[in-house]
Amino acid sequence: MAGHGYVNNDPAVDRWNRMREDVYKHFRFTSRASWISLTGLVLVPSALLYFSAQQDLKWKWNGKLKGESLHSRPSQTVNSTEE
Repeated sequence: MAGHGYVNNDPAVDRWNRMREDVYKHFRFTSRASWISLTGLVLVPSALLYFSAQQDLKWKWNGKLKGESLHSRPSQTVNSTEE
């Protein structure tokens, strides 16, 4: 059996672990932290919502046959020789 008490701990790893465990005690909302929070919690979800709302009714996936367009309102091409 290997003895777990004989392992040498690296002091740098111990300091790193202690810092990561206690980060909430030293956190402050600075202007940089506020912008990062605003970007991650408001701007990114708002952009995703906007772009998904723009594409929502644009495509129809149900019952399409080969060669048919997925676009809900396919563009009408006008042939100039039929005039």
